[in-house]
Order: sequence, then structure tokens, then C-alpha cells
Amino acid sequence: MHTPSDAVIQKVELGQVWQTVDPFLFCVHHDDDYPEGDEELGPCAPLVGRNIGMDFSGRDGWSMYHGSLVPGFPQHPHRGFETISFMRRGYMDHSDSLGAAARFGRGDVQWMTAGSGVVHAEMFPLLRNDQHNETELFQIWINLPASDKMVEPHFSMLWDHEIPKHTLLDEAGRPVHVTVVAGQVVEGHRAPAPPPHSYASRADSDVNIWHLGMSEGSSWTMPVAGHPDSVRVVYVFGDGAVRIGDTEVQGGEGAVVRCDVPISITDDAPGGRNTDDGHTTEVLVLQGRPIGEPVVQYGPFVMTTKADIQKAYADYNETGFGGWPWDVNDPNHGPDVKRFARHADGRTEELAGT
Repeated sequence: MHTPSDAVIQKVELGQVWQTVDPFLFCVHHDDDYPEGDEELGPCAPLVGRNIGMDFSGRDGWSMYHGSLVPGFPQHPHRGFETISFMRRGYMDHSDSLGAAARFGRGDVQWMTAGSGVVHAEMFPLLRNDQHNETELFQIWINLPASDKMVEPHFSMLWDHEIPKHTLLDEAGRPVHVTVVAGQVVEGHRAPAPPPHSYASRADSDVNIWHLGMSEGSSWTMPVAGHPDSVRVVYVFGDGAVRIGDTEVQGGEGAVVRCDVPISITDDAPGGRNTDDGHTTEVLVLQGRPIGEPVVQYGPFVMTTKADIQKAYADYNETGFGGWPWDVNDPNHGPDVKRFARHADGRTEELAGT
């Protein structure tokens, strides 16, 4: 722990899995520079030397994760929490035990409440065979209160064009670009609603998820949180750096900050290096009111007691959480570059590719 300033309570180093604070369980930043795709939508590259089925090596700038042909995460169960997948580049193919499916890409967010139990696959199809398939996303796990651990599973698609994006100018006219995945920054411009039984759907949860793209030297004052008990964590990723109050936070570091007073965050990247989007520094902010209940996690299940975990495994072994309706464990949705969602109730959405 570093000595706090009046704004920063604690600094942490970011590893492969980022430390989070209640109500969040963890955050992973996947950033893979996949090669061209082959006819099976997998990497057009040899897989020799990789631990297929458990490849988190980052070798040559990318991993297969649990995939064997297409990178990603073949069918696996969840109970008792929620997953939020925020795509930055590339595509994800979702398939689940409810019969629902989706393909989503740059700027889209999938929010899935696992509740009583769902099995899903998350695959990264390499749709381009003439260029690299850069794939970047955040996957964020957020807890559910004990009273909602066993709600009906549900997933929502928050499409890029629906998500609020603001260009906020500081006193010198320098822009800070803010994407609002959850909550709001500008009054009257709230993010699309999460699933109906999401913790974030509670008015007093104060869940906010923001992405900040800062230009060279720009500054923004983060507003006071909506609830006095809320906790806010600022993660700086990539090569940038910021000053929060009088504390420098480098890329690869996070900071738990006060959210009961306005706090300035200022780009402090040396040399003004820009990302592909023209940002000098990129930041993810996670904020929420703690649930304040016991957390017992074992693998893909997050409950409040060890007995609940044991029952989750017993239920999954007995029912498969409804069974797996797909022919393979790692389904993808074909070579066409298009985004869509087919929900468990039969409702469909179709969008152009990105």
C-alpha cells in the first residue's frame, strides 16, 4: 500500500486479474493481437507449444484461453453473480443453455445475470482472413445480494449506439471522452438498463462503470457519488498515467479514491503518447455501493455460504442448469461479419458489423 493523498485512499498493482472492491468481484482486461483467421475462424498460425485447453501464455501477443480451435471459453456454468463483457475490439460469440445466442463487437456490452444457474460459451471468432484480428475486452464480475442469488438467468445486450458517450472539455478546451456503460455522468443521459434482477437495477446500488479516454494534459473532475457508502476504483491501463489530486497513478496501477467529494483526474502521460483512438491515457472506473454480505466463491459459483456452493455443484451435476442445446462445446456463429442477438424468449436483434 502506498501513502494516500487527500484523494487517493489506496493504490494497487494491476495483474492479469484486477483487484476490485465490493460489489465487484474482479475485472479482467483481455487484449490479444490474433493473426489472420483460418476457415474455422481460428488463428492461421501453428498451435504447437501451447497448452491447449488452458493457454493463458500470451505467446506471440495472444492466447487461446480454453479454446482448441477458436480462442475463448467453451461452455461453463455460473451461479450467483453477474458478468459484464465490454468489447473494445474484435468480436465475441455468446451461446447459452437457455438457447440464446449473440455476436457483438466494438463498443457493445453484454450483461448477464447468472442467477440460479446458466451455462454459456464465450468465443472470439477471427473473422478477418486478410489482416490481424485484434481482440480487446473487459470482463467484469459483479456480485448479487443473497436475496437475488437464485433469480431467473437473463442476459441483455447494450449496443454501442445506445450507450452514452460524452466529450467533456476542460478549462483549456482539451477533451476527455467518457463512455457510460452503467450509471450516468451527465444528468439525463443514463446508460441502458441492465437485466431486471441485476444488482445495478436497484436504485440505491449506485453502480457506475465509465471508460475515460484522455487527451494530452486534459483534466476532468469526477462528480460526487450518488450514495455516501459507495466505493470508487480508478484503473489506468496501457502506457498512460494520471494524477488524481496530488497522487500519480501509472499505467498498470489502480487507485481506490474518495467519492464523497469532487476529485480531479488529469492526464500525466510522459511525452503525450497516443493510443489508436487518439487518447494519451485510458482509464476504467468501477463504482458501487457495497453489498456487505459474505462472499464464498469456488470456481464459477459465487454464493454466501460453503453449503450454498456445495448445492450449486450438486444442482449443476444433476440438472446441467437446463442442459446444453448446442452440438459442440465451443459454438461460433459463422463467418459473416454481423452483430445480432437471439434472446431466450425468441426476440431477435440484427445490426451491421463493426
